[in-house]
Amino acid sequence: MRRISDLIDGLAAGVSVRSVDGAGLGPSVLKTSAVDQGRFLPNEVKTILAADRGRARCNPVAGSLIMSRMNTPAMVGDVGYVDKTYRNLYLPDRLWLARSKRGARTDMRWLTYFFASEPGAALLRGLASGTSMSMQSIPKDRVLALEIETPDADEQRAIGGALAVAERLIATLERLLAKKQAIKRGMMQELLTGHTRLPGFTAKWDELRLGDHVSYVKNVALSRAQLDTSSALRYLHYGDIHMTSSTVLDAARAPMPRASSAIAGRAGLLCVGDLVFADASEDPDGVAKSVEITGVPPEGVVPGLHTIAARFEKRVLADGFKAYVQFIPSFRTQLLRLAAGTKVLATTKAHVSSVVLSLPAVVEQRAIATVLRDADKEIAALGVHLAKMRAIKQGMMQQLLTGRVRLPAEVAR
Repeated sequence: MRRISDLIDGLAAGVSVRSVDGAGLGPSVLKTSAVDQGRFLPNEVKTILAADRGRARCNPVAGSLIMSRMNTPAMVGDVGYVDKTYRNLYLPDRLWLARSKRGARTDMRWLTYFFASEPGAALLRGLASGTSMSMQSIPKDRVLALEIETPDADEQRAIGGALAVAERLIATLERLLAKKQAIKRGMMQELLTGHTRLPGFTAKWDELRLGDHVSYVKNVALSRAQLDTSSALRYLHYGDIHMTSSTVLDAARAPMPRASSAIAGRAGLLCVGDLVFADASEDPDGVAKSVEITGVPPEGVVPGLHTIAARFEKRVLADGFKAYVQFIPSFRTQLLRLAAGTKVLATTKAHVSSVVLSLPAVVEQRAIATVLRDADKEIAALGVHLAKMRAIKQGMMQQLLTGRVRLPAEVAR
């Protein structure tokens, strides 16, 4: 057991300076969001105003730890490891910087991972206090007085190195996932507008008004409190549409709220191929958010509160392609122009029906959907891989940072 004051040379803070959003315009001050669960994010900055640049102090330096001393209750005490020196960046007064105490040989990467782990983070959060529940702060003397179980310097370095390898793998997967997502966005922009055509397709696209080729399935508005968990009938709530990252919904397999079968006579049952929109959003990006139904259970599923369930003629919109209609730029533009409301933007059946789109023949729609669906599968597989790698790292932290599992002696040398 060793005190934090025996491991680090103190906790140095920056100063409060006036700044503006944006980076790359001169010396910058870090935001409190520059530390996130052990990571240091040097792009989370604001540019310091020229009049205050002479006041800025305390640079992030290689081999140091940065800690958030003031933040929301969930994020106070968050930490990040700094692997190189940044001469043009400065800490604000809400962040502390710590370096290894001379002679202690503390591995600051190991200490960062300790405070990023659940036990370590809980220790720091337990020190926080404040009159406001939205903002809490940690006293410096209480951090320095903390006592933690500490392996010797060689084992610290070995643990930090092992976790850093996992961290690098995660970062690589994150970059690859972001790249694949950007590629898919570019593919949608090209293929859904006809700027780029798939091989073998040259036929002219036709304009059509959606209202000439759609019918609507009657929905039923129930609050969460009115749902019946004992019923078999499934209920699609608009919040479930907003919360999913997928463009499709297999209602036969997805966990969904249940509604009393007594309401079935008041609402229509969804079918495979139906496109269900959330008709309200607080965010412009949520306007036109929809899912295409790819499976229904025998007991049925009904469209619920704040949903618009559209059933398009299959000769006009192909199954599989409907999921991507929400990403057609002109579709979003038309719905955004019509969306009404100040705090909440509302879409109606009339709005959807009024949209005019330029669309390819159904056979080309199916080909476009296949390409985009393959991209979605690749992205989903990467997401699963990334989640597993994060879980592995979390498990490593729980075992190595508590001493439950020890590294081989030769690794620690």
